[in-house]
Amino acid sequence: MTLRRKIEQEIAAQGPIPFSRYMELCLYDPEFGYYSRNAEQFGKAGDFYTSSDVHAVFGRLMARQFEEMWRILGKPKEIEVLELGPGRGLFAQDVLDWSSKKFPEFFNALHYSLMEQSPVLRDRLRTTLSIHLEKEKISILDSPAPEGTAARRRNNAGPAARPGLKVESGKTPKEGRKVPRTKSGATPLIIFANEFFDALPVEILSSQGSLHLAEDLSETWAPSSGEALEFLDRYGVHPDPSERLEVPLIAQTYACEIASIVQRGFLIAIDYGYTREEQLAGHHRGTLMTYRQHSAGMNPYQAPGQQDITAHVNFTGLAAALKSRGLSPHPLMTQSQFLLGIGESNQFAEAFEECRQPQERAKVALQLKHLITPEGMGESFRVLVASKAVEAADVSTLAGLSFGRARRD
Repeated sequence: MTLRRKIEQEIAAQGPIPFSRYMELCLYDPEFGYYSRNAEQFGKAGDFYTSSDVHAVFGRLMARQFEEMWRILGKPKEIEVLELGPGRGLFAQDVLDWSSKKFPEFFNALHYSLMEQSPVLRDRLRTTLSIHLEKEKISILDSPAPEGTAARRRNNAGPAARPGLKVESGKTPKEGRKVPRTKSGATPLIIFANEFFDALPVEILSSQGSLHLAEDLSETWAPSSGEALEFLDRYGVHPDPSERLEVPLIAQTYACEIASIVQRGFLIAIDYGYTREEQLAGHHRGTLMTYRQHSAGMNPYQAPGQQDITAHVNFTGLAAALKSRGLSPHPLMTQSQFLLGIGESNQFAEAFEECRQPQERAKVALQLKHLITPEGMGESFRVLVASKAVEAADVSTLAGLSFGRARRD
């Protein structure tokens, strides 16, 4: 059995499936999905890499930002950081190790939760973070599919699309919570989503309607849902003739559910994406891409389950979804602006502290440059920060939001 055959069997039994269902199976099928097969697709030797693969300074800078958020929240005795889609756990490891070393008061209050759908990657997390797991500083949570998505309504999703909720560390989340967390709702929460929303399945719309796949993965078109058309009316643009655009209905649902579990705290989403204004100006129209061995492609039907499939994040829609559940989105920034704001106060000491030789410092400088310059990841990635039950004046002092402004002593 191959994933292609499994998809063909579903189509034969149920009829044409929406593209979002195809993308869901390609990425998340528990047996053949791209993120379920192994953990070797991550990193510089794999198909793609994230900021945490470049250098530990990314996690160290975010640890500094998390600690500052904790102080703005009044230094609560307990705070939870919930990372969505943590992959191999390198970012979490950097945050925890650096916080333990540099911010011991914050580290003592911190419990770090990791929400990961892939069983293979959850196993890797247990290995990478074994020391912190033994000390019950972390929890590894399964990632449930969001209720009410178009894919689940269309396919009457069964167990494969509704993974059970598993928790490690002796902490049990409340029953019935769609998006899990380890601590009670009263505990302040920071949600961190780095390259999470771009990997959620999308609908594809054209002037012909909504893209579906029939036998032999041939393309066919069905009438677009009112929900998809309303999204384009509010947060995007309608496709021109012969043009295809993504509609992130599942990401919108996830954003609403994620925001609903925050009573007080922050959300940080980092991803490549765009705003409605940019689409109206003719940019970012049709961003569905595939990645395999660091090569970008545009054919999602090639080797199902063996290549990553992504779509740029519509930050206008994402911000609106968060706002609808009580979070206050703050102005969108580039990753360059965000990281420079955090690191400028100590000249990126987090990056160079362990350098003993000039050549080591030069190498780290190149890695840091890749994170913050337009030629690297600095301008292509955007950062959206949202807060709830936090004074706006306090939020505005966050280092990550203050690049280019006078800093408060």
